[in-house]
Amino acid sequence: MRFLLASLLTLTVLTAWAQKGILVTNLRCENQANPLGIDVAQPRLGWQISSSARKSPIREIEQQSYQILVASTPEKLAANEGDLWDSGVVKSEQSVFIPYGGKPLESRRACYWKVNVKTMKDTEVWSEPASWTMGLLRPSDWSAKWTGLDSSFAWEKPKDVFTRVAARYFRKEADLPKKIRKATAYVSGLGVYELYLNSRKVGDAVLAPAPTDYNKRIFYNTYDVTNYLKQGRNALGMLLGNGRFYTLRWGYKELPEIAHYGFPKMRLQIEVTYEDGSTERLISDESWKVTAAGPIVANNEFDGEEYDATKELSGWETAGYNDSQWLKAQLVSVPSQVLESQPTPPIRVTETLKAQAIKEVKPDTFIVDLGQNLVGWARLHVRGPRGTKVTLRFAERVNEDGTLYLDNLRSAKVTDVYTLKGDGEEVWEPRFVYHGFRYVEITGFPGTPTVNSLEGRVVHDDLPIVGSFASSNSLLNQLYKNAFWGIRGNYRGMPTDCPQRDERMGWLGDRAIGSKGESFVFGHHDLYAKWLTDIEDAQLESGSIPDVAPAYWKMYSDNMTWPAAYIIIANMLYEQYGDDVPIRKHYPSMKKWLTHMRTKYMKDYIMTKDTYGDWCMPPESPELIHSQDPKRKTDGTFLGTAFYYNMLTIMEQFAEITGNSADKREFAELAGHVKKAFNDKFLNRDRQFYSNNTATANLFALAYGLAPEELRSGVFEQLVERTTVEHKGHISTGLVGAQWLMRTLSDNGRPDLAYRIATNTDYPSWGYMIQNGATTIWELWNGNTANPAMNSGNHVMLLGDLIIWMYENLAGIKAEEPGFKRIIMKPTITGDLTSVTSSFESFHGRIGSEWERKGGKFNWKVTVPGNTRATLYIPATDQKAVREGRSQASLAPGVRFVKMEGGNAVFEVTSGAYNFRVK
Repeated sequence: MRFLLASLLTLTVLTAWAQKGILVTNLRCENQANPLGIDVAQPRLGWQISSSARKSPIREIEQQSYQILVASTPEKLAANEGDLWDSGVVKSEQSVFIPYGGKPLESRRACYWKVNVKTMKDTEVWSEPASWTMGLLRPSDWSAKWTGLDSSFAWEKPKDVFTRVAARYFRKEADLPKKIRKATAYVSGLGVYELYLNSRKVGDAVLAPAPTDYNKRIFYNTYDVTNYLKQGRNALGMLLGNGRFYTLRWGYKELPEIAHYGFPKMRLQIEVTYEDGSTERLISDESWKVTAAGPIVANNEFDGEEYDATKELSGWETAGYNDSQWLKAQLVSVPSQVLESQPTPPIRVTETLKAQAIKEVKPDTFIVDLGQNLVGWARLHVRGPRGTKVTLRFAERVNEDGTLYLDNLRSAKVTDVYTLKGDGEEVWEPRFVYHGFRYVEITGFPGTPTVNSLEGRVVHDDLPIVGSFASSNSLLNQLYKNAFWGIRGNYRGMPTDCPQRDERMGWLGDRAIGSKGESFVFGHHDLYAKWLTDIEDAQLESGSIPDVAPAYWKMYSDNMTWPAAYIIIANMLYEQYGDDVPIRKHYPSMKKWLTHMRTKYMKDYIMTKDTYGDWCMPPESPELIHSQDPKRKTDGTFLGTAFYYNMLTIMEQFAEITGNSADKREFAELAGHVKKAFNDKFLNRDRQFYSNNTATANLFALAYGLAPEELRSGVFEQLVERTTVEHKGHISTGLVGAQWLMRTLSDNGRPDLAYRIATNTDYPSWGYMIQNGATTIWELWNGNTANPAMNSGNHVMLLGDLIIWMYENLAGIKAEEPGFKRIIMKPTITGDLTSVTSSFESFHGRIGSEWERKGGKFNWKVTVPGNTRATLYIPATDQKAVREGRSQASLAPGVRFVKMEGGNAVFEVTSGAYNFRVK
């Protein structure tokens, strides 16, 4: 059977059986992209239902019931024997997140399953079979020991400010005396590892495992290694890099203290089953050998990797290698005994970019332009004498003279060094670093490099691309492309703030509302569910939540706007995916945080504490990072109180979901007090604006429902006037205000103003970034002129709700019920836009919206996935003017007219593909 990892947290089967034109496909089993290591006691299952016809797909496909069979062998499943679980016929529309309800699943258990679905048309359809395998569920399942060497080597500088620690090479040989039926490897290497068996690297992941707070939990990965091993003598090798385990800086006063966990270490357990049914384990222990005298002489994610090919340990991962000069490995301890299967897809090299140009800017200094700001590393092609050192440095920009612009990288050295072995063409790329860059400086190259001497390797969490967006406006399309590159480049087992300088942290505030926009582009469910665990792991006993998670920087500034991402993202996972488990899992922790903030900082129902405010709003002077003008800045007390109120309203919903009715009443009562105090303090009733009348202040009063109903139009007019008159139709918010700007303008009747902001090309705007050469999103609106201490060229925080607006407003794709079980499709027709083509792969299937207006006509192609319904808003003055296919829309199959509303004919449609036309 052929499998494809299709979404974070999902295993997908590509084929299915069709009966009467209906397919049941994309079977999913919860918890991680590696189906061999599921360690959830009750995995949740799901599937999609669709029509097999492409030209005229069947409409009105709705599930009436399902029956799940889970068997211990493929043969039993084929015989319809669900010896592990037979759900029986369950009358339900649910087709996602159905918890396994059979016999308790023990470690290593292989589970084979399929589902029978009955639809409205009395059609029963069996899916093809799928499978998953349980991981190691108990500590007693592990025989392998944590192995390492808790000391440094003479050539290392582990206590330098710029730490220099070499890669660790571990090896062992083992005899396997019989023919092998199956072999599974369970492996973790800290900070990052590569596993080699008989000279072959296992798998295609890089920078594994995903990062965590290693004091709280550690991840392992699972691989089928049957084809890597052989009867007879086998060589096992582990190569360890530092990652985030060994500190990147030691005693560096210019940064917060970076967490340090120790020297690299590993744990490996390979379980072998022979053809005769007997078993054997190969484990890490003190019988292994270790050295750091290999070619990777230093690796540091901020500073780069140094590789000396003259020191290569040729054949170290093959049987028969002489390791007599290697040291004996030690049994070592690790910060946490919690070892879990990695819940996120692996990081991979997903793309290779060719160099677009190369220029010699001074003798022996060449600058390569890859044409795109990317995250990853360079692959070098070179020939030359043994001992020649080629140095690569990385940057996002160049100076006017063509040399690298490095000021914005702060202390990060971003330098890779390759020493040639002098053996024909040599091709090299690093293993244990990553850079954020567009330009690469080459020095020391033997001869003259060309555009073929270097390639860009794109590296990130290998999340599925689930969305697409294109329009008639080329600037919008480029903006979407810039966002795409910026978002995916900052996925590194956690959502990071930037990939280039000495930071690369999981700042909570950067990804709050933005995570919802990202969900339309990438299938990031598992990544953000994992990140919520990182946040709870970092929470102090007092309830305080840090500014970054994992808490590699110990920053607990106790503000509302950044930690609010904890609750906002849990709500996003529920709204966009229909998953309430993160809410249930983290509810006590979220409540603890709100209690902490209330008891320590709330006075008379006003939240008196906020740290960052509306971070990075456009300043009054181009060289400033932060505005010094009080009229531009939104009061922190205002923001803290508004955010606290919003958290209470979300927690009311969470309390209902989790069955905490008393909490729901308490949250509602407290919210009422906060709302009254907020309006008493911040609302200017006579002039109908909030605080000092910044766009951000009025935005949050509207978006969070704090403004009294009778004053909402007045407050909105103040927002519009401030934007159009004082700021001349430009954005005036920072990352906090931008989270609600585009939708609030559109939802209150000014989509034209939102469109103008989106398509501006002068400062400050996203288009200004593009006009000045940006291929990702800047950290600052004035990122080309501000102090270089903070002008990252690859941030996503200023995107705000722009991507949400593109999908929900311009394309008109929005969840009416959690997980898109019910969909609202209401495209915004504004500005000079003549067309939008967009799609989104929800857990129920593909949602498509493709509209065009031309010559007084409006055409709209709509796709609604199986087992869902959609409410469509079609611009028309009369429902009879709307046609679907060859008939009046209200008479078409699967279509029901509902009402006329606000210049739209409103229809409800079942699943299917539709083509609407309006004259």
